[in-house]
Amino acid sequence: MSHVHVSSHPLVKHKLTKLRDKETNPKKFRELIREIAILLAYEATLDLKLEPAVVTTPMGKAAGSHLQEKIGLVPILRSGLGMVEGIWEMMPSAEVWHIGLYRDEDTLQPVEYYNKLPVIPTVQVCLVLDPMLATGGSAVATVDILKHWGANRIKFVGILAAPEGVEALTTAHPDIPIHLATVDERLNDVGYIVPGLGDAGDRQFGTG
Repeated sequence: MSHVHVSSHPLVKHKLTKLRDKETNPKKFRELIREIAILLAYEATLDLKLEPAVVTTPMGKAAGSHLQEKIGLVPILRSGLGMVEGIWEMMPSAEVWHIGLYRDEDTLQPVEYYNKLPVIPTVQVCLVLDPMLATGGSAVATVDILKHWGANRIKFVGILAAPEGVEALTTAHPDIPIHLATVDERLNDVGYIVPGLGDAGDRQFGTG
């Protein structure tokens, strides 16, 4: 699947190993989520469009570039929140729009409970942020919402994925690029990624 991009960066692999460790405390876990998100966003934004610009340096004129497209960060609540800060530091002009979904533990299907998107799109590129692509239900539902909103360019940026989640997202939305740190073995019978890292929301916020 040419639109599924799994990072080969050594720093991503190193930080992911520390992220998985059950002894990693919530503070360190949040720091690692932030750092990995920065590295993945770097790879996910390699094709952003530019426009030429000229600036004055202390020594004269220099040709350069400015971003031509406005970026929207769309974290899926709540675990996606931890990915926003680092990416926002890289792209401080990005808009942040929250979409709240929770997974029904009986059906494993996403249930929307929060959506504050404006009436019409205000950005050209949306990065959907969620550390875990497990069943894929939340990612598919979020992309559905964004397409209905009118977003034209959407990318998914996650950290861990199960093959089932990748398949679900690519089947529902084959046009959406997926950027990941790794794809794990499988889902277990309650919809958690194996070997995974547990519940990303609980481990970030100390609620597990």
